[in-house]
Amino acid sequence: MCGITGVLAFNEIGRFSMINLQSATDALSKRGPDWSDTYLSFMVGLGHRRLSIIDTSDAGNQPISDHTGRYTIVFNGEIYNFKNLRTQLEEKGVQFRSHTDTEVLLYAYIHWGAYSLELLHGFFAFAIYDKEENSLFVARDRFGIKPLLYYTDEDRFLFASEMKSIIQYGIAKEINPTSLRNYLHLNYIPAPDTIFKNIYKLLPGHYLKVKDGKVEQECFYEIPKHYEEHPTQLSYQAQQEHLLDLMQKSVQKRLVADVPLGAFLSGGVDSSVVVALASQDVEQLETFSIGYHDNPFFDETHYAETVAKHFNTKHTTFKLSQKDVYEVLFNVLDYIDEPFADSSALPVYILSQYVKKHVTVALSGDGADEMLGGYNKHWGEYKLRQGGVAASLVKMLLPLWKSLPQSRNGGFSNKVRQLVRFAEGSKLSPKERYWAWAGFTKEQEVENLLHPKYKNQEVEEYKNTKESLLKHLKDSSLEGMNEFFYTDMQLVLPNDMLVKVDWMSMANGLEVRVPFLDHDVVNFIFSLPVSSKIDKGIRKRIVQDTFRDVLPKEIYNRPKHGFEVPLLNWLQTDLRSLIENDLLQDRFVEEQGIFDVNEIKKLKNQLFSQNPMDVHARIWGLVVFQYWWKKYLGKK
Repeated sequence: MCGITGVLAFNEIGRFSMINLQSATDALSKRGPDWSDTYLSFMVGLGHRRLSIIDTSDAGNQPISDHTGRYTIVFNGEIYNFKNLRTQLEEKGVQFRSHTDTEVLLYAYIHWGAYSLELLHGFFAFAIYDKEENSLFVARDRFGIKPLLYYTDEDRFLFASEMKSIIQYGIAKEINPTSLRNYLHLNYIPAPDTIFKNIYKLLPGHYLKVKDGKVEQECFYEIPKHYEEHPTQLSYQAQQEHLLDLMQKSVQKRLVADVPLGAFLSGGVDSSVVVALASQDVEQLETFSIGYHDNPFFDETHYAETVAKHFNTKHTTFKLSQKDVYEVLFNVLDYIDEPFADSSALPVYILSQYVKKHVTVALSGDGADEMLGGYNKHWGEYKLRQGGVAASLVKMLLPLWKSLPQSRNGGFSNKVRQLVRFAEGSKLSPKERYWAWAGFTKEQEVENLLHPKYKNQEVEEYKNTKESLLKHLKDSSLEGMNEFFYTDMQLVLPNDMLVKVDWMSMANGLEVRVPFLDHDVVNFIFSLPVSSKIDKGIRKRIVQDTFRDVLPKEIYNRPKHGFEVPLLNWLQTDLRSLIENDLLQDRFVEEQGIFDVNEIKKLKNQLFSQNPMDVHARIWGLVVFQYWWKKYLGKK
């Protein structure tokens, strides 16, 4: 687990970028605190920051070249089946100088080319330079667990794990209007776009071949739509048995490490499944959970402790106050290098910070919600497609719901908020409903918020981008819910959930592994009918049923609150001066020229009123954007 960066020059002008290689490498220091080095040849420069996981000796330091010196690699990630691949390569006569997966990956590419990607089990972003061809091969894992950004012009090709590294090369920074709209709607920016024009995220499951000034992109993996073409013929019981077998193998693969390893444990079903399986192979597995000691309603650590006791893990509970979480807020804002307003990044950051004191690798239950119907929006979509008296009644009573207080900050008001979203969403097509429920701000509200110079910029491009993001949503039947899950795997998972975990863990030098995102597991889950995932009041049905006799009974049939961040309180108190006198100050907003100052005033007035409703989510998105803008685009 590391940070990578590099430049391939197309001409003498492009070679000037080499002088920025060291600063671009240094910008990734938190991703790789254990080692740093660069590789320089006539037309290429590669930089690497290392977090040592496999073969922690100096033999694992990167960049690594083959024995001829023709090929050189920089690699971020883990290849879990590298020992099997190593054996196959040794049979071909390869002699290895280390015990790293990096060297195996290098020789796998040398012998099998792009086909080697299909052989890899793991997560990765890497670049291999071919000195003889003067070319680069750049690839990203199937689900986008590891990030890879790139930029190209007539003089050079640049790549890096993070934006903060790319911009060290001195590129022009111009905001992409489509990305700005998407950010204001979703609170994150979907790939392949970034906040800047001409900088892109390599899509999951894709690779680039860069040669002779040309950049060619190819796809080597897409989640197969087996639910359409080859749905499983297994009985529900047989489905459970197969899922259990796949998950056992997935967890076992992810236990390979030459450093201390543990697991996140929230007390929910997904993380509990991972802990249950890992504890079969690791005696007294270290597990970790966090919760509030000053807000028992949102504290779920007793469920985690029940699971830990059940599986005899070495469990550590971190009890925090809201002040503890607030104190890391500016650490998080300083680390993110593209606007990203998922506030749950804060508890992920602090959990990673605490866990790193104990282990270097942590297993996580991420990924199950998106493909198995774990979110409220999935349940709402299911109930709408199922129909019935209850759904009709909720839709009919929309005027009543809208007359009641709506907020995420209380049980009753949050339920009203959900009923309003459900009733309003019922009037939309599945595609438009998905987009509405995925967002925090309505499309018209986004347009109102923009300064006139942005309102009319690239509107058609935004519409085309939205259509591309939602292209898999076609079937409005109950079985068509699989398209809903598929879209989440393309949009929410790689652009929100995995970005959050990668950034916050890497900011603390911690590697996080996700067993539910083994591609064998994902391929199987997308062969299942909707009824195996969400049915009869049960979300993630097959996971719950498969492990029902394994997990403690207490974690079933309980309300799930999550680790709430008190944004409204912070914005109205601790951050009020920052909002009113700095980031959203009228004069600053006018001079900045991105937002309509009158719309910003309306949002501020609502925030500080007696009935703020849900405005704090939108204000938080603006605070994050403005903080980022001042750091990366403001006057120095």
